[in-house]
Amino acid sequence: MKISTKGRYALRMMLEFALHPGECTKISQVAKRQQISVKYLEQIVTILCRAGYVKSVRGAQGGYLLSRDPSQYTVGQILRLTEGNLAPVACLEDEENHCGRSGCCATLKVWQKLNDAISDVVDHVTLADLVEEQISFEAKK
Repeated sequence: MKISTKGRYALRMMLEFALHPGECTKISQVAKRQQISVKYLEQIVTILCRAGYVKSVRGAQGGYLLSRDPSQYTVGQILRLTEGNLAPVACLEDEENHCGRSGCCATLKVWQKLNDAISDVVDHVTLADLVEEQISFEAKK
């Protein structure tokens, strides 16, 4: 499994918003700090807005900000929104495995363990955790 630029950039954008709580952040600011195309970020922020993850504020002092506290967003939520299912194989994408080979597939346990490990990591790291990490990086500079 490989996370696309859309997922990675969405996570970085959400982190930017979380680093500036209560402040409106313009897409151009995120683009400059993260060295990402404004046009690409505009596409991603639309997805985040539709899902209710961020709010848009109009006007000269406008921009975007998180709809909730950073501790209420997991990396898994953000990645699943932008990437879709994070399962490493197609037969694990749905709640029920519809693969005709699931009853006799020796490799299914490997894929299930990998899927569980991925979910365990991304579902237990919050934006608040990433904010702490980012602040510690900046303190070391």
